[in-house]
Amino acid sequence: MAAKNNKALFKVRRSGIQGKGAFATRRIRPGQRIIEYKGERIDDKEIERRYDDDAMERHHTFLFGVEDDVTIDATRRGSQAKYINHSCDPNCEAVLDAGRVYIEAIRNIQPGVELCYDYGFEYEGRLTKAMREQYPCRCGSANCRGTILKPKTKKRPKTKRG
Repeated sequence: MAAKNNKALFKVRRSGIQGKGAFATRRIRPGQRIIEYKGERIDDKEIERRYDDDAMERHHTFLFGVEDDVTIDATRRGSQAKYINHSCDPNCEAVLDAGRVYIEAIRNIQPGVELCYDYGFEYEGRLTKAMREQYPCRCGSANCRGTILKPKTKKRPKTKRG
């Protein structure tokens, strides 16, 4: 269950990763539910109307896909969860529970540490240099992918069974 007073768990301030970030104000334990990702629920048609990725210099929205044709837009009625930045080496994860999204800790987080989860943006087609530039990652971790896009999983070759 999310903490009743989220301000006790983290505060929002300037981040070295991107814009504003959420920073732990006290120890957060693995599995602890930190906050619900809230906002207006919109469909794909409304996303297309509001956001034009091709026209944006770089990707910057507070969208979170919940299910087919349902997305949370945290720019409208959003919670402070929208300030939790991406990292390729996250200390949190997004958990879908009954159509709602919660951010939970996946390891111990000490006071002052920035809360991050892997956005894992999904995309169609081949990952190009232009796409990497439009969806950059600045997490600075040793295993940084350089992009917030979800890596494609390699298909395993089929094996013949005798």
